[in-house]
Amino acid sequence: MRSNPLSIVKVEELKAYYVSESYGINSVVKAVDDVSFEIYEDEILGIAGESGCGKTTLLKTLLGTIKPPLSIFGGRIFYRIEDEYRDILSFREGELRDIRWKIVSYIPQGSMSVLNPVRKIKDTFLDFMEAHRPDISKSEFDSLVKNYLGALGLPTEVLDSYPHQLSGGMRQRVTIALSTIFKPKIVLADEPTTALDVVVQRGILQLLRKIQREEKNTLVVVSHDMGVHARISDRVGIMYAGKIIEIGNTEEIYTNPLHPYTRYLISSLPKIGDKAYRTGVPGSPPSLSNLPAGCRFQDRCPEIKDICREEEPSLVEVNDNHKVACFLVSKGEENYES
Repeated sequence: MRSNPLSIVKVEELKAYYVSESYGINSVVKAVDDVSFEIYEDEILGIAGESGCGKTTLLKTLLGTIKPPLSIFGGRIFYRIEDEYRDILSFREGELRDIRWKIVSYIPQGSMSVLNPVRKIKDTFLDFMEAHRPDISKSEFDSLVKNYLGALGLPTEVLDSYPHQLSGGMRQRVTIALSTIFKPKIVLADEPTTALDVVVQRGILQLLRKIQREEKNTLVVVSHDMGVHARISDRVGIMYAGKIIEIGNTEEIYTNPLHPYTRYLISSLPKIGDKAYRTGVPGSPPSLSNLPAGCRFQDRCPEIKDICREEEPSLVEVNDNHKVACFLVSKGEENYES
């Protein structure tokens, strides 16, 4: 990533809530709550955090797939399209359809949610082409798909297979190929290595990095596995209870984590030769429909202050490209206050 990166996506004060009604009472789940950050051109940004913290909802909003009960309560998402920043939340469905899979694409969690179990892989590719490239001829289709699969190290024989005939890792590779065949500028990957063994995970991560390096595009990877981010991400953003509470360069986050929650996540990683007992984050996250006043991590924090129960900390830059939302850290300081 360049020293002065150019933003390809700008998220400003985004509020994406789930609203449901039960017995005449509205329930509001604040899955993404007043989130602001930037995604840079030609980078891999990792989004980490426990299940239920809002990671997948954030990806949905970045893709523009806002369907009830999910609603946007505020904020904007600017994409740089032809050197102009445009708010995709103001797009009509036709405009969104034009940018999906050409400017931004999505690798969902679980390959079987993409692949039709009763259709061969080549038919899935054909359906995909007809939806997004209806002008393509059969010969062009055959050449494009076979050449692209070959470039990704996938045998063309998979095209004549049904999804259940492929391994989990091979299905995920096919899903990645589907999502990147039109060479989008931004690829959103939701838990791309879930339910795969560590050897297959490594291959999937290598494939994603290969595509990103060759295409010089931007990859956003959501994963609860901090080990995944250590291997692939240029920057890491930590989400907790609907907020981004820390974001920075990967090396800086892992060597100098500033938020207590980030420290817990990193300390839980196994280390070669270290036989010390590992513990998870104590307690459980708050309900997103009944959030506490003040800091959302207060009931789990080992270093809580009085102010933490009264005010919610803002995400502020404490040093170059490293931001944190925590009253234990002052702006311009790298270490905890005494």
